[in-house]
Amino acid sequence: QVQLVESGGGSVQAGGSLRLSCTPSGYTINSACMGWFRQAPGKERERVASIYTDDTTTSYDDSVKGRFTISQGNAKNTVYLQMNSLKPEDTAMYYCAAYEYGGSRYCRAATVADFRYWGQGTQVTVSS
Repeated sequence: QVQLVESGGGSVQAGGSLRLSCTPSGYTINSACMGWFRQAPGKERERVASIYTDDTTTSYDDSVKGRFTISQGNAKNTVYLQMNSLKPEDTAMYYCAAYEYGGSRYCRAATVADFRYWGQGTQVTVSS
């Protein structure tokens, strides 16, 4: 069973930065679409960014374009989310998710239902 382990959440003031990390444990995910999602209280889970590990093709939600960067670490399955210029509306629980195969084109459009593996989440709180 694949487990995704997130780290790096915390509390910052508006305009600050955080970097989230996601590492699968116990298994190497091949040709994976890996994504970051977030969910604020009372709201649906929404996709923030995704990356396809074979070719590092990335995709972002419009709300974070230009502020967040998803990247892959030297360990292929490790994925980061660098979050800059944080806003109070970025406050949410952030989740790492993944599924295998499917290609980069589909990964760009993948939704919550497409992702098979999920982490437990890491809280990000941005104060004004």
